[in-house]
Amino acid sequence: MRVALDGAADAGAETTLLDLRELDLPMYDPDDDQLPPAATVLIEACYGADGMLWSSPMYQGTISGAFKNALDWLHTLGSRDPAFLHDEVIGLISAAGGTHGLQAINTMEFATRALRGWAVPYVVPVPTAARVFDRDGQVQDAAIEAQLRSLGAEVVRVAQRFAADPALHRMSECDEAAERVAAAA
Repeated sequence: MRVALDGAADAGAETTLLDLRELDLPMYDPDDDQLPPAATVLIEACYGADGMLWSSPMYQGTISGAFKNALDWLHTLGSRDPAFLHDEVIGLISAAGGTHGLQAINTMEFATRALRGWAVPYVVPVPTAARVFDRDGQVQDAAIEAQLRSLGAEVVRVAQRFAADPALHRMSECDEAAERVAAAA
């Protein structure tokens, strides 16, 4: 993740790393109206970002429980205007113990769409992560390092294009579509 963030910084972005291990989010409870401080940090950082990089290890063919819990906390953005992560650009990274990693990427992509964000088409599923990263998390594979840097730069490039083109800000169209769907139901 740090390498991808460096790629974003090299492309001109201001970056912040939110490490879920350090954030220590409590389990999301949709019936609890009180936001704990860790959830507030996550929610405000995500809502205020123009672009994000998401990374999760792949466990049992999907994202980690901690990552899913963080996504669940973003449900609270539904009442904001614009709602959720509307028009935010998101780059996706997964790390797998075996030869696959796309299942976690696919899960993150579904979540991105559900939260009204945009996943860049370029993704980085890292297979056999134990061979790619050393014990300190440093990348040992030059090709993977280049891919991660490219992903960070791509998120910045697309986020800048979104921000520069007012035609891409279509919240009213999303609202009208949601009303049509609700009326049809």
